Amino acid sequence: MVPVDAPPAGSVTRAADGDRVLIVDDNEINRRLLTGILRKEGYTLLSAADGERALALAHSEKPDLILLDIMMPGMDGYAVCAALKADPRTLRIPVLFLSALAEAADKIKGLELGAVDYVTKPFNHGEVLARVRSQLKIQRLSSDLLRANHELEEKQARLEEDLQAAAMIQRSMMPKVAPALERLALAWRFMPCERVGGDLLNFSLLPDRMLSLQVFDVSGHGVPAAMVAVSLAQYLSPQTGHLLQADGAAAAAPAEVLGRLEQEYPIERFDKYLTAAYALVDDRSGALRYSLAGHPRPVLVRAAGGIEMLDAGGPLIGLGFGLPFEEGRVQLAAGDRVFFYTDGIIEFENQHGEAFGEAQLHTVLRGTRPLSLEAACDELVSTLLLFGGGCELQDDVSLLAIEFRGAG
Repeated sequence: MVPVDAPPAGSVTRAADGDRVLIVDDNEINRRLLTGILRKEGYTLLSAADGERALALAHSEKPDLILLDIMMPGMDGYAVCAALKADPRTLRIPVLFLSALAEAADKIKGLELGAVDYVTKPFNHGEVLARVRSQLKIQRLSSDLLRANHELEEKQARLEEDLQAAAMIQRSMMPKVAPALERLALAWRFMPCERVGGDLLNFSLLPDRMLSLQVFDVSGHGVPAAMVAVSLAQYLSPQTGHLLQADGAAAAAPAEVLGRLEQEYPIERFDKYLTAAYALVDDRSGALRYSLAGHPRPVLVRAAGGIEMLDAGGPLIGLGFGLPFEEGRVQLAAGDRVFFYTDGIIEFENQHGEAFGEAQLHTVLRGTRPLSLEAACDELVSTLLLFGGGCELQDDVSLLAIEFRGAG
């Protein structure tokens, strides 16, 4: 649609690239001159003779650039520019002032109001074209950037939804309640450093009152590590039979379970390796058998106050070393506790780059002896976060603790 006050020489032409230029000047000769300069560029040209009409066209036609005269009767260019920049609908339209004013203060005022540049009267053909081309190019780039940002925000929103779904899946696979055991108490904590993590902890009651304890740490963080952890949880489900001997009548030895995992999870499968702590506890006697695969050493806190490290095992799972896994055995007495954990605890660094470390872990666990098992886990987590001084977790944190209440 051709604006009613457009000069005859300024009939609207549609640009192939869609660039639309609004010329605002109360002087018809100036409008005709600018129209003549810009017509050959193929722009869609619009014009207005006053500020009110300019604002109406800016709202209805959404130009890509406005050439705006300063000195106009009624609403001058400064007022028009201020109104454009105050309206979200026209805020991003670049304004190029047309003026015979040469004082620096006048130019500064226009720029402070949001104008992008000046063209000084009398118009120079080459200068007008250069400035218009430059501003339209900048506007196109800005529009492309805004569009890309919008698409990125949409993708980020979809990713957040996917992460929430993955986190729900992972949380659903974490234990919710401990099995009803007369002589064993359990407590556990899981804190991923991102929405989802590569740690896995679980336990299950196997035949002959054997309690299976599992703590794993998949290399890396985020969704890829979490999906491997989910695969591990499924593989180690009691229903699959992978935790049992071939005849299914008894629990498989810890070293045998880790050997099966070594075969099932070579690094070529997921491009991931993992550390593991796997143990069996006899609910009746307190006899504990365990094996580690490159995993941090569990801590045995004796009721009498001493601390022992459980260190029998073998290499990381998935790297194909082919070495056997050693198996350790300990006898738990009444009140003895064992804490299994991932390296997100001992390698957690505070703002000074200091790691929490094994020594501090042992000190905290020794000091929790008078507390209940649940309270002991809470105390460790609280001390860890206090040590961090507000630092975000750098790795997933998992903790699984048991206490033997004594043989019946």
